[in-house]
Amino acid sequence: MSTAMPAAGKPAFYTVRETARILRVDPATLYRAIREDAFPAVRVRTRYIVPAVALDKLVDEATESGGCVDVAGMTAERRTAREMARLTGGASW
Repeated sequence: MSTAMPAAGKPAFYTVRETARILRVDPATLYRAIREDAFPAVRVRTRYIVPAVALDKLVDEATESGGCVDVAGMTAERRTAREMARLTGGASW
């Protein structure tokens, strides 16, 4: 996981509404994906915020692949990594 600070003038997190606008999807669609753990977000009390690095990763993968990005695949990788960390007590491979 990167600990780099965001570039000057760029936020570290976006609201769900801002993220939906960037992705050109309805905010309700994004909220549903977040609640289903199909899109990365951080919950702060009753609000969700989306890490800018998550959007950067989507853009990078779309650029590299030249096609569709499988957010469900990214989510599955994230879930697997989280489960492995839980099972190994946080040890990395």
